[in-house]
Amino acid sequence: MPAVFHDTFPAPPAEFNMAAYVLQAGKPDACALQVVGDGSAPWTYADLRQAVAGMARGLRDAGLQPGDRLLLRQGNSVICPLTYLACIWAGIIPVPTAAAQTSAEVAALISQVTPAAIATSQGVAVPETDLPLLDADSLRQMQNLPPLTAEMGDPNRPAYIVFTSGSGGKSRPVCHAHRAVWARQMMWDGWYGLRADDRLMHAGAFNWTYTMGTGLMDPWAIGATALIPAEGTKAKDLPAMIAAHNVTIFAAAPGVYRQMLRGPTPPLRKLRHGLSAGEALPHITRAAWIKATGTAVHEALGMSECSTYISGSPTRPAAPGTAGYPQAGRHISVRAEGTAVDYNTPGELCLHASEPGLMLGYWEPDTGPALFGTAWFGTGDYVTMGRDGAITYLGRRDDMMNAGGFRVSPLEVETKLALTPGVSEVAACEVRLHEDTSVIALFHVGGQEDDIRDMAQTHLARYKQPRLYFACGTLLRNANGKLNRRALRTEAEAAVLASGVAKRSRVDDERG
Repeated sequence: MPAVFHDTFPAPPAEFNMAAYVLQAGKPDACALQVVGDGSAPWTYADLRQAVAGMARGLRDAGLQPGDRLLLRQGNSVICPLTYLACIWAGIIPVPTAAAQTSAEVAALISQVTPAAIATSQGVAVPETDLPLLDADSLRQMQNLPPLTAEMGDPNRPAYIVFTSGSGGKSRPVCHAHRAVWARQMMWDGWYGLRADDRLMHAGAFNWTYTMGTGLMDPWAIGATALIPAEGTKAKDLPAMIAAHNVTIFAAAPGVYRQMLRGPTPPLRKLRHGLSAGEALPHITRAAWIKATGTAVHEALGMSECSTYISGSPTRPAAPGTAGYPQAGRHISVRAEGTAVDYNTPGELCLHASEPGLMLGYWEPDTGPALFGTAWFGTGDYVTMGRDGAITYLGRRDDMMNAGGFRVSPLEVETKLALTPGVSEVAACEVRLHEDTSVIALFHVGGQEDDIRDMAQTHLARYKQPRLYFACGTLLRNANGKLNRRALRTEAEAAVLASGVAKRSRVDDERG
């Protein structure tokens, strides 16, 4: 049987605006947003709608027109999501970027999306440019302008651009349609278990796309309350905030969960569950969270090009060892060489071109989004699909390791060796020793190499066992907090060249 999941999802209204949709569900006087820990007053839905529609008028008065791009170089403050929604409300295309990027990196992004202007914040790098700059104070002054009527239109027209994490070596501009937010409804049941009476806290920064979607757009679209910790909040202080503010759903990256658990955890009586995405939550962290809070953490698999589409949920938790199930409404297949593979057979996870949450295409400076001309979009994720639809994640296609002619998933190696006593994090990657020789290397935080070797010998076939071990204080990650296997591989190969490990490893292979 071919590994295909096909479900349908209702189309959005013919006249649609993403920002207007996001802000239409909440009651005017209901709490839409509270920045926890900075002493500021909560934002009601009426406050948000006025600020967004007023800023939309201000942006149009500043000369920006529908279809223009506005590059967002903004810090971790409310002005970032307000600017983002104001652009979309006015038909302008916002392009949020990571605040940590350098001027040189931003200059490269500018050449890719050719913005008409840049929204700036103090302390966030902007290259020398002739483009108009809109600072945070100017944008705040726009909030009380007479509201602009939302720019309605085809839900398939461009709404916003986000950049990929760059894990493939280069960050690419992904253009999404207005319909993308409509498709996020599939996550409400398929991942969050989201309700209108929820108080959802996201531990990320306002200018991070994970926070923007899961922490703000989704709770607002259903009329719930979004809670964001103030800039500078320490992870150790988050459990007390969750308890004090009656948080019902908590979302964060895996690293935040790990840091939170280093201190005491008060009773979290209102919390139903946690959410995690970006990379796999380590088994040891999950077990510690369940023990400390009595609640589950539901994970999701996705990408910039389609947000999340595979997940566990409160009503259907992911089976052990799997990433979860396709969300209702998705059209997904596991494929190799142009055709669907059988169940339980490795292949590339692919999304059908009709998938409502899928991007329009990668933005081209002269033509706009370049539409992909095939029926299926390859995600680059290597997986298997069980007969019940459960997806087992094997790793990124480029991260798959070759050991003695066998393809080995780094996730398989990491899952086993992360159970070694004293080990808090591990990462496996393929390292080339010679033109004709590659081995598996393991980076580990904590633990003893001999103990990890023993664990490998007990639980992994010989060809799956690492030959090189590198103890480190932290694992290398990119600007979005994702594990950077490319950088780890480079570091390991440099260490091999510097120490002569290659020669010793070849001898070890010959003896083994």
